[in-house]
Amino acid sequence: MKNLVEELQWRGLVHDSMPGTEEQLLKEMTTTYIGFDPTSDSLHIGSLVPIILLVHLEQFGHKPIALVGGATGMIGDPSGKSDERNLLDEATLDKNVAGIKAILSRFLDFNSSAANAPILVNNYDWMKNFSFIHFARDVGKRITVNYMMAKDSVKKRLSAEGEGMSFTEFTYQLIQGYDFHHLYNTYNCLLQMGGSDQWGNITTGTELVRRMNGEGAKVFALTCPLITKADGSKFGKSEGGNVWLTSDKTSVYKFYQFWVNTTDVDAEKYIKIFTFLDKSTIDSLILEHHEAPHLRVLQKRLAEEVTVFVHGKVELEKAIFASNAFFSPTMDDLAKLDDATFVEVFDGVPNAVISKDEIVSGLDMIAALAAKTNFLASNSDARRVLNQNAVSLNKEKVTEDYVITEKDLIKGKYLVLQKGKKNYYLIRVV
Repeated sequence: MKNLVEELQWRGLVHDSMPGTEEQLLKEMTTTYIGFDPTSDSLHIGSLVPIILLVHLEQFGHKPIALVGGATGMIGDPSGKSDERNLLDEATLDKNVAGIKAILSRFLDFNSSAANAPILVNNYDWMKNFSFIHFARDVGKRITVNYMMAKDSVKKRLSAEGEGMSFTEFTYQLIQGYDFHHLYNTYNCLLQMGGSDQWGNITTGTELVRRMNGEGAKVFALTCPLITKADGSKFGKSEGGNVWLTSDKTSVYKFYQFWVNTTDVDAEKYIKIFTFLDKSTIDSLILEHHEAPHLRVLQKRLAEEVTVFVHGKVELEKAIFASNAFFSPTMDDLAKLDDATFVEVFDGVPNAVISKDEIVSGLDMIAALAAKTNFLASNSDARRVLNQNAVSLNKEKVTEDYVITEKDLIKGKYLVLQKGKKNYYLIRVV
């Protein structure tokens, strides 16, 4: 077997591992699982890391199991949370489970006939008929309260201000631990992977497997770091909130832009974590980037690789086209964009809404720049920049005597004003 741990280490994807994990992965094809809690019907880019770990596992000849937590999702993982989550109703949970299964199926072929073909499971399937009494006797008996209380996720909640931790959340690590026991017995699953915040839950699972199956039952754990930005802020969020893996929640254009706009420091880190490019290719890209940072070679390659991985090549090409359209010397490319992407391209650009009646009767440029939009502070400012030949309408220079009419509308409802090269203003006509 090729050395998977070594590969993950240079990529910055190893935080902690149990002794013997690397040796086990070198010895034989190892069935390994990672869990995904269905807190939403989609996954955001923070979940790309465990997905990528599963893909690496398969590429290195191991057998990955993706577990969707239909049962654990009913409780909510307390790890890293200061307050208890709201419990989801069954209809919402079913919708979320279906959504996550659909996303995971884009990255892993669960219908493959290969010896190490990925497996997709839902822990609700084996937990739904488990009575409380049987769980307390068969599982709860094996782990002491002292052991569970020593976990960081429990200690932090009990020592912090607030309402503490409910018994429901306290049992989470036992239920997740039982998942490992079930997968060990059903699929000979010997390794669980996850984020570093999961270390306590995962090691509870390794202990439970040993105690329920005897001293010879040896299983392993490996966690990856939680991804952060260089400035310490949370990874995976833009101004509009989470960056999701489904285009109905985050458009492909915005998804692509998220990666293009990463800082130089973050891009060097992320290209190792979020792409499958080999070390020599990445080292060359970093060197090229250092020689000409303004070209943003690293960010562009990162954005291309991740967008293709998540959305495919065709959608990447559309996103690049939309990105370039903003800087096109004419409006032709912008006019080709669909309405949603057109608006997203101008996201963050100041804008105003005016009535179509004013366009039909003709709108003079002074009013368009000042009174009707406040793009410029006054009529005199508007007159001055127009006389300097510094104003464009839909990327065409205009003079003070120009009158805006319906023929100027892009897609029948937009006007793009520009002062100089960098100051844009969008008018929406309704």
